[in-house]
Amino acid sequence: MLVRANELKEHVCMMFKSCNNMATQICLLDTLQHLGIDYHFKEQIDTILSQILESEFFSSSSLSEVALGFRLLREHGHWVSPDVFNKFKAQDGGFSKDISNDPKGLLSLYNAAHLHVHGEPTLEEAITFARRHLRSMRGSDLKTPLANQVKRALHIPLPRACKRIETVHYISEYKEEEGYNPVLLELAKLDFNLLQHVHLKELKAITEWWNNFSRNIGLSYIRCRMVESYTWAYVVYYQRGFKLPRRIIAMMIVLITTVDDTYDIHATIDDCRKLHEAIQRWDESAVDILPEYLKRLYMELLITFKNIEDEVPANVDYNVSYLRKAFQNHVSGYLQEAEWSHNNHWPKFEDQVNLTSLTIGGPTLSLSVIAGVDRKIMKQSLDWAAGVPDVVIAGGKIVRFMNDIAAFKRRKCKGDAASSVECYIHEHGVTDKVAIARIDELIEEEWKILNKARFENHALLPALQPIIDLARSSSLFYDNRNDVYTTSTHLQETVESLFLKPI
Repeated sequence: MLVRANELKEHVCMMFKSCNNMATQICLLDTLQHLGIDYHFKEQIDTILSQILESEFFSSSSLSEVALGFRLLREHGHWVSPDVFNKFKAQDGGFSKDISNDPKGLLSLYNAAHLHVHGEPTLEEAITFARRHLRSMRGSDLKTPLANQVKRALHIPLPRACKRIETVHYISEYKEEEGYNPVLLELAKLDFNLLQHVHLKELKAITEWWNNFSRNIGLSYIRCRMVESYTWAYVVYYQRGFKLPRRIIAMMIVLITTVDDTYDIHATIDDCRKLHEAIQRWDESAVDILPEYLKRLYMELLITFKNIEDEVPANVDYNVSYLRKAFQNHVSGYLQEAEWSHNNHWPKFEDQVNLTSLTIGGPTLSLSVIAGVDRKIMKQSLDWAAGVPDVVIAGGKIVRFMNDIAAFKRRKCKGDAASSVECYIHEHGVTDKVAIARIDELIEEEWKILNKARFENHALLPALQPIIDLARSSSLFYDNRNDVYTTSTHLQETVESLFLKPI
């Protein structure tokens, strides 16, 4: 399979060389992204994007082409003005009725506009306009696969969807696309199946680590979420060559879940304080201050971080001390939540969000994903992420808000501090429906911050992109207001399609 895959990659390289039409080139780029094989052709893609920037591409009269070019450039960290859509507006300033019967163009516009930042009313209007007309087309004579793509986008816009989940959908429907190319489909299937063997092997290895970890700490209340944790790492880094960051991310999610459950459910406030003190000291001698049931957990935390450090190859300049410090700060947040719960304190909504957007794991996991960054920008990326920039906070808020909305709809666990939904209801005296609607608005605001970061930190885009993908993962784990990380049976079909069923 590997030999055939390499042959097909050569064919695709020839497609780039023989394709002189800019519109055809961006369609090829978009198809490669949808099929999940764009990572093989980074150099060619960078060349195409540069050519689009330097060309008269946006003079095109095709809404689909202009919107696609806009989305691809913004996704890759290049600024494009929303003014490129002015040609599709009527004299009254609104979008023209002439494009209201162009489903492909509207879908492209809808997805592109979701890469908006603050102060872009044209894109806000584009979302509203495209959504209204796309909704009116559902149930009409939209052909497949466009009908399915519209349905998915209206549920989760493409720039916010998990890329790997989209790939599974798109591989199954690509054959029905106009301009279908059998070479691309064959390569996508081979690549997916080859990677599936790699991922399954990694999943088995890290499950073995979990079994040892769980046995060593001996805590019956700890949830087994190893498959879910690896899946979370996988949707951030699925490509070959990212074994280390996948493993680190998955292990850190397990550690976060374990300590979170300890603080939320089992430990007394005195035990929480002692565990916090020990973790801040980060020394084997600190085990003496802990109650018996937490001693083995504490030692396993130290051992796990040491093992991560040992697993980092000599040619990878990933400094685990950054990750450890983030974890220590993370646990300080858990203690504050425990103090609030112990004292029956209702924090202000803003205070609650500021704290819990960190304890959801944003800073810790952001430093975990940096392990996949090229060593040329590793130190710069670590320093940047360790400073907890706005993009890390925004990503944390998105995941926190979606987590809290899902949690609100299931029974609140004993010991849990008040969620953002509950704090908003308590502070403003509103119904849960009003509170959730307001939080949905705040999620939109945080996405604008993430989108803007692509342009502000273009040199660090390789570090920024997986952090954005952490936020995008919320569309999988909290889809339809369900928490599939906590109630993992909802994730079973997805896990099977990703790791067990060849395409």
